[in-house]
Amino acid sequence: MRPHPATTLLLLMLAGCGVVPGSQPSERGVRLAGSPAVSATRPEARQCHAQLGQSGSRFAPLPDKFYGAGCSTVNSVRLEGLGGDRGEFAVTNLGAVACPLANSFADWARYGVDRAARQILGSPLQKIETMGSYSCRNVAGTARRSAHSRGEAIDVAAFVLADGRRISVLSDWNASPREREFLRVIHKSACKRFGTVLGPDYNRAHHDHFHLEYGKGNYCR
Repeated sequence: MRPHPATTLLLLMLAGCGVVPGSQPSERGVRLAGSPAVSATRPEARQCHAQLGQSGSRFAPLPDKFYGAGCSTVNSVRLEGLGGDRGEFAVTNLGAVACPLANSFADWARYGVDRAARQILGSPLQKIETMGSYSCRNVAGTARRSAHSRGEAIDVAAFVLADGRRISVLSDWNASPREREFLRVIHKSACKRFGTVLGPDYNRAHHDHFHLEYGKGNYCR
């Protein structure tokens, strides 16, 4: 018995959409725009990865993820090491970081932090300690999503030098003259590379870290 023409047309339309009556879509069989294979083909991702690689940084591209509630990580990477003039800097506690932010962070570490450490403190940078990057949360005291909810901000807590000294925002922002100068110089340097930079002079919530946020703005406190 031949199917009714209308039934045939409906089956063809559903087949074109990848849906067959009585079946359920398989998550394994669906390639989302955020899958590694698709992300890698985006021109902006390829360009950003190339720039990050040229900086001498080690990183791993991450698949796009959409967590709901306005939180996502798109065109992000996991930083495993930052390139310097004389070697690699370690970086701790970072999750997904938007690739453009990773490039700004790598440049800041090399040209801002390390060179200031050598000139002011007499020892090169060895490691940057962070409080993390991606976090699905709001800006404190508001209903607005933080840049952290997109992996577009990094909170930096301290810097470890090759001679073993550890300079922290919490302990050294108002400590001895050299440590104070170092932290203020690199804070000012960050303001040239990030859209928003917040430190201890901004409010109590930032008394122990620098908030470094990617963007086109120029807000430095």
